[in-house]
Amino acid sequence: MPHSTADLAVVGAGPAGLAAAVTAADLGLTVTLLDAGARPGGQYYRHPAPGLGAARPQALHHDWQPFAALTRRLETHRRQGRVAYLPNHHVWTVTPTGGAGPWSVHARTDGAAEPPAPVTARAVLLATGSYERQLPFPGWTLPGVIGAGGAQAMLKGGLVLPGRRIVVAGSGPLLLAVAASLSAAGARVPAVAEASGYGGYAAHAATILRNPAKLVEGARYGSALVRHHTRLLTRHAVVEAHGTDRVEAVTIARLDRDWRPVPGTARRIPCDAVAVGHGLVPELSLATALGCATRTAADGTVALALTDDLRTSVPGVWSAGETGGIGGAQLALVEGALAAHSIARVAHATDTAYSTDAAYTTDTVHAADTVHVTDAADAARVVRPVAAAPAAPAALRRARARLRAFADAMASAHRPGAGWTDWLADAADVCRCEEVTAGEVREAVTELGARDARTVKLLTRAGMGWCQGRMCGPAVAALCGAVTAEGAAMPPAPDRRPLACPVPLRQLASLPDDLN
Repeated sequence: MPHSTADLAVVGAGPAGLAAAVTAADLGLTVTLLDAGARPGGQYYRHPAPGLGAARPQALHHDWQPFAALTRRLETHRRQGRVAYLPNHHVWTVTPTGGAGPWSVHARTDGAAEPPAPVTARAVLLATGSYERQLPFPGWTLPGVIGAGGAQAMLKGGLVLPGRRIVVAGSGPLLLAVAASLSAAGARVPAVAEASGYGGYAAHAATILRNPAKLVEGARYGSALVRHHTRLLTRHAVVEAHGTDRVEAVTIARLDRDWRPVPGTARRIPCDAVAVGHGLVPELSLATALGCATRTAADGTVALALTDDLRTSVPGVWSAGETGGIGGAQLALVEGALAAHSIARVAHATDTAYSTDAAYTTDTVHAADTVHVTDAADAARVVRPVAAAPAAPAALRRARARLRAFADAMASAHRPGAGWTDWLADAADVCRCEEVTAGEVREAVTELGARDARTVKLLTRAGMGWCQGRMCGPAVAALCGAVTAEGAAMPPAPDRRPLACPVPLRQLASLPDDLN
């Protein structure tokens, strides 16, 4: 199958993208799967490079079998020519080639003399995953302070530990998994500081009981903490890291319900590394550049607004996994398969891509066997009856509803409180790339009149560095303290930028004139 054409282009080869690609191929579609990584799996199924000689990479994961089954199916479809898998492809934009499609997916490859040809597809599925949410504190720029997910990535992908005595801190269920993995690999984890606690789950008892596997998973992590003599400190956070050349200790303090440090509760814990993270943030750069509608998720992050069959607000574009709200690998697998069924149903309903400026859209035929034309332009096309693709299995829909409800409960329970900025001293860096301090951000708000993160960015350069605000974005937004006309906290705004990753100028210059 030529790499330049496909029924479906899938961006991202993590759990959602893999499930979508192989399911779509099962349903008869031709698929091009693009991913920035050298091998499939994404951040969740990250595994050691072959040169490291890992005998049992599955030992680093608690749910390896679904991934192994997906990769076998992927390889089968590749041999049959139904799936083209393009690793090391960093997708930087998706553009319509006419109206609402077909779509051109533009990517770059590291070290290539010439950019790869754009992939053209009738439909696009975005499975771009997420990145860690960081809430800064004094000393967080010291060597040895890394993200909780980063610590796990080092272990899974490089078989190395960030230190020998590691404090794990932040909020969310990822902390328990990270602490268990680090301990099993030989690190000493003296404490896990969970900022939110677990009392918030009580309001969602029915949802929790409908997900017994999640309870078993949590119990397994809890028993690992006990076995390795790790203390779980709920309603606690790292409020400062200490050291000269690298971190040597951290100060943790008890938090009130708004995440404000309680005076007189600080204690110091010696360590040589800190793995800290406050959940995940959906990666929406490609989606927002396309104009996909967003919503505020239960954890306060910006996520895509999706229909029950995983369509975005842009016709011809679907999304699955963390982009629709953080939910974990199991939910991503289910959503990827569901999205593939939805895409296949549309693809089997018509062999013509229609533009949004016509009265007809693909929404009108996703459950029909015959395409009906609605204007003269459509009537000029060849329209024929086709066999409808099978509807998505009811079990998949039920699983998605159950897992999404659990994800929302989890997100609500671990949502950061507004008072966390109280531990952020004025001298502490907020934007690491541009070395912008919390004091400078506060000055932009109180003295210069900034009322949103964009204005702060223009006044201080916060968010203009290499990471483009991925590290500092939530912190800058919280320090702005923007409110609506009614006095309520302003919901976070999605980042919008034309390029999802750095692109060589020569590749931009080679684009058609209507895209420059």
